[in-house]
Parts: sequence; structure tokens; C-alpha cells
Amino acid sequence: MKMRNEPKIFFVLLCVFICGRIYAQEFGFGFGDDDAVSTGSANKSFSVSIGGEVSASLLGFVDDFSEGTDIVSLGDIFSGKLNFSAGTSFAEGVINLDFETSPSPVSINEAYVRAYFGGLEIEGGLRKLTWGKADSFGPLDVINPLDYSDLSNLSDPMNQKIARPLIHVSYRIGSFSKIQGVFVPTFEPMRYAPKDSRWAPDQVKQLDDLPNRVKDQIQTQVQAQLQPIRQILNMYNIPSPTVTTPKVKKHEPDISTLTYAQAGIRFTTTIGPADIGLQYYYGRLTRPAVTGDTTITISEYTPIPSIPGLPPGIPSQIPKTIDAQVDLNYAYNPYHQIGVDWAQVLAGFNIRAELAANITEDSKGDNGGVYNPALLWSFGFDRNLVWGINLNFQLNESVRLMNDKINKTQPDTQLPDIEADTDATSTRIIAALSKKFLRDELELRFATLWGIEDRDFLLMPALIWTRDTVSVELSCGIFGGNKEGQFGQYNKNSFIKAALTYSF
Repeated sequence: MKMRNEPKIFFVLLCVFICGRIYAQEFGFGFGDDDAVSTGSANKSFSVSIGGEVSASLLGFVDDFSEGTDIVSLGDIFSGKLNFSAGTSFAEGVINLDFETSPSPVSINEAYVRAYFGGLEIEGGLRKLTWGKADSFGPLDVINPLDYSDLSNLSDPMNQKIARPLIHVSYRIGSFSKIQGVFVPTFEPMRYAPKDSRWAPDQVKQLDDLPNRVKDQIQTQVQAQLQPIRQILNMYNIPSPTVTTPKVKKHEPDISTLTYAQAGIRFTTTIGPADIGLQYYYGRLTRPAVTGDTTITISEYTPIPSIPGLPPGIPSQIPKTIDAQVDLNYAYNPYHQIGVDWAQVLAGFNIRAELAANITEDSKGDNGGVYNPALLWSFGFDRNLVWGINLNFQLNESVRLMNDKINKTQPDTQLPDIEADTDATSTRIIAALSKKFLRDELELRFATLWGIEDRDFLLMPALIWTRDTVSVELSCGIFGGNKEGQFGQYNKNSFIKAALTYSF
């Protein structure tokens, strides 16, 4: 959304709200009334609702405080949400807006219309959908990509989801079964912070440093090739070739076309005490596969004097200057996902499990530009423990298939295999302990995300006081462990946050 249009959008929404209120007062009914206005032979009840929240917060990074107040920033204090919905028993329209002071004052969180035809429900627009049984980050929840540009608010997975334009259809079969279908006409990858941001991941920084690494690689190769004639070069004062810093050209596909469309179908039912789900999804992996080629150009040579008795193979000339260009090719691999999920209460445990197979085009596992097929699963539960303490636990893991076929030594003109030097498995524990006091007004919560292979973590303790529609929260995020891990790389980004929120 362009900033210059945002005030117009808000003004239109405000007019709709005011007109809806005038219309309601004129005909003698208000928001939420069950009275009906007769139109023809059908009775239709029209309702409009508005809600949201306003929040003031301070966010400070611990490492900044140690450097002095001249670099400390407490962020944008204000944020808010405004949710509109209007509809009848046949249809509903929803617009949810987010308000911030930067980078964009107003953004659309969701905006969609939904229509009801008995057991059939159709909706379209910008939407966040959740598939699967897992509480967060489950392998079957594949429709919406995630926004990792700010890791200071990981406590609410829905905030990380990026709304996508889609058509969603669901049909109820009896009392316990439902079938769903979704079509997403365009594609959106995961979002990462830019290279100059404190939340930029190491992969972004490594790509930024690629020209220097390629230059060093070419320099090393040139010096190795010149070693047999080093004595001749010194004898005739012939300088070694100059290797210039390579130029990088980035090639990205047009992800707005139907070539990148995605679709899926999901069936859920209840069998005895268990809730079962089956789904199929065709989509694109949201993490890019980056491959590259290096083109070397030599425009001028220096001749090597002919010396009798030199062994064969000595070159007659060497380059004066070596120029190079690196072409980075971004691709988002297509894949098929087949998955199943299960949920059931056993011995007081609310258990949830998911299992999925991601089938990519690298069926042999040796294509360096395509991610290998993988198995993904999650297992989780929540249960009330002693003294009113609640535990929510989830274990997620992905297992790369045909890992022994990863090609670790690509030709010198290409980047390495996109999965080279990475673990075949990726295992993460997500857990939260919570306890309420003072007639449930005060809550003490401790959450953690733990990477097993990377040996790193994020700890998120919080103290929350809530009365009616007002809450005060004091929380912090502590990154630690292996500095090359997904969370450990942000060890200088540990933070403290205080927030006051009013919901209406």
C-alpha cells in the first residue's frame, strides 16, 4: 500500500462506519441487535462491529545500553489495530488494519469477503489461514509465509504470518467432517531484514560479502597457476595479474504470475475421540535457492620471454587484469506436500501431532540448485501441572532425504550446493510455562525456542497484569548459544520490553 493512499482509505472506512451508524439509528436498531428488517420475502439482519487495540510500548536492546545512551533507541512507542466487520446471515466483509509510526503508518493485516450457501462457505481476499493441528510453526501450516524481519515479537505466530490474496472454499459434511480447498494466485517468499538491519540473518550478510569471497577465490587460483613460473616472473619483473572486485548481478523471477500459483485441499473429520486431518498442497518453498555463475573476462596479456630449455606447458603470456561478474540466480523450488495430523485428549494431555512429506524436483538428491525432498513432523501437548502451572510443549523436526548425495564440490564457476555444509536434520523445541495469580489478573509466563543441532536458544520470560480490557506487560528476549545458529547469531539483540495495551 502506498503511503499517499492510506489517509484516503482510512477516510473511506470512517465514512462507512458513520453511515452504517446513521443507517442503524434511522431504522431503530444498533450494532449487534437481533432485530431484522424485511426485504421482499426474506429476513436479513445486518450488523456492523468495530474493535481493536491501542498499545504504547518501549523496547530497548541490552547491548546498546552498555555502549552509552547516544546509540540507545526505544523504538516506536505507538501501535494499534482497528478491525471492521459488517454482514448479514448470508455474507460478511472484514477489514483489519495495523497502525504504526514507521515504516508505514497504516497497513492491511487482513481484508476479505465471506459468503455462506448452507454448508458451503466461500471467502476471498487478503487472508491468514491456519492448517494443521500444531499450536505454532507446524509443518502443515504452509499457506502463509512468515516475516522474520523483526524477532522481538515471536510470542504471537499470527503476527508473523503474511496475509496472501487467495480464494478459500470449505464445505461441511455432516456434523464432524469438513473439506477445504485453497487457491493462491501469486507467491510471496519469507521476509528477512535487510543487510544493514540488526535483524539481518547471516545468510543475507554472506551474500553481501560474496564479491570479496569470489575475488579471493580467483586470486588463490591465479597464484596457484603461476607458481611453476614464479622464478621467471621475478627475473623479468613481470607483475602478477590484478584481480578486480567482481560485479554481482541479481536475477529474480517474476513471482506475480500464474507460474507461481499454489493450491491445496484438506479434509478433517472426527473418528471416536480423535480429530484427524489429511491434506495435499502444491506450492513453492518460501526459502530461496540461490545458485550462481562466475564469468571471467581478460582484456590484455603480458608476454613471457622465450627461454631455451623451459619444460613444456609453460604459458607464452599471462593476463594483466582479470575482471569477473557473478550472476546470482534466485529460484523458489516447487514442491508437493502430503500430510496428516491428529489430535486427541489422552490421560489429561491435549496431544497434537503432524507428519508431512515435501517432495521436490530433486528426486536423486544431487541437484545443487534444488532443495532435497524432506520429511517433517511435529509432536506437542498442553497440560495443567501442579499448583495451577500450565505447560505447552511442541517438538518440530525436518529430516533431509538423500543427504549423502549432496554435492559438496561444485565446479569453480558455480556456488556450492545450496544445502552443502548444513545439518541433515533441523530440530526445534518450543515450550511455554505459565501460572496465574490474584484471581487470574496476574500471569507469569516463561517461553523458550531451542535449536538442537545449532545448540542455541531464545528465552522469553514475561509478567502480565490484566484487568478488564487493560493489560500491562513486562517482558524480555534473551538470545544465546552457538553464534552461528539461527538464534545464537542474534546474541547482541537481547531486549527488554514494557507495554501498556487497551483492547476495545
